[in-house]
Amino acid sequence: MSVLHRSQDLSQLLQPELKKIWALQLAPEAWGLTGREVLTPFPGLGTAAAPAQGGAHLKQCDLLKLSRRQKQMCRREPGLAETLRDAAHLGLLECQFQFRHERWNCSLEGRSGLLKRGFKETAFLYAVSSAALTHALARACSAGRMERCTCDDSPGLESRQAWQWGVCGDNLKYSTKFLSNFLGPKRGSKDLRARADAHNTHVGIKAVKSGLRTTCKCHGVSGSCAVRTCWKQLSPFRETGQVLKLRYDSAVKVASATNEALGRLELWAPTRPGSPTKGLVPRSGDLVYMEDSPSFCRPSKYSPGTAGRVCSREASCSSLCCGRGYDTQSRLVAFSCHCQVQWCCYVECQQCVQEELVYTCKH
Repeated sequence: MSVLHRSQDLSQLLQPELKKIWALQLAPEAWGLTGREVLTPFPGLGTAAAPAQGGAHLKQCDLLKLSRRQKQMCRREPGLAETLRDAAHLGLLECQFQFRHERWNCSLEGRSGLLKRGFKETAFLYAVSSAALTHALARACSAGRMERCTCDDSPGLESRQAWQWGVCGDNLKYSTKFLSNFLGPKRGSKDLRARADAHNTHVGIKAVKSGLRTTCKCHGVSGSCAVRTCWKQLSPFRETGQVLKLRYDSAVKVASATNEALGRLELWAPTRPGSPTKGLVPRSGDLVYMEDSPSFCRPSKYSPGTAGRVCSREASCSSLCCGRGYDTQSRLVAFSCHCQVQWCCYVECQQCVQEELVYTCKH
């Protein structure tokens, strides 16, 4: 069942926040990301604490570019504005991580026109953004940051019990239902781009759903499992990002065809030259695109190019530098070494220095 239907709403919701955040150009390596971070990795841009009280959350809703109906929903739900911003942050960090060795590395600074095109990269942006929204809303419920939702409704587990045992499940059911209502009712579209965006949006939500797992905790004397409590838990968002990157690598180019029985436009993958198979309808888990991507090698309205990008001589310099070659520089790097635990209770380390070679793409 499709949850997101009007892709323009998703673009309108995320584009202003993504443009601001992408402008920061914070490399994921600088944060030492593991995929298990809290939803707010940027200081000063939201908090994992309780929802904003009083008029604070109203002001946050006013700062977001939302439709009138969405703004009303936001104002009625303390914590939602922060969660929407957190979702944009989460999607950005994952996109940067997954494309850190690619020619296009999620740079949108001054180049938001890419969001209006039908490239594979645009498809990934829609998918990772919707996935981050779904993930962030479900986690916000279980963290107590939203007033109108709480833990998941696992059978036999009351919310009070869940809080007592510290096993509050991620409320994916509420997340998808709320998101469907927030983005609006289903509307058919005769526009190929709109249908492709809606399809890719649903791929992101499906990737989050596929990572939902049941986790159990035992309670009893001396760790015995006399009583067992189980709850639903989302997988780390890094795993969702990896799934979507695989979908990107195998994305399907589509055209449009009219379904005469239903009287509406359908996505259709044309037959490739020399292929024995006929054109097929893309699967629900496939990312779809309509235009071949540019090379992203040189500066353009879609990319700053790859000049000056750090690369790996063995793994990525050949592709990333687009045949221009690379420069080699050496630098001294300080790091902690010979660490020992001292009584009581701290770790004492020495500072060591080693030479490191850095490779950057030529201009």
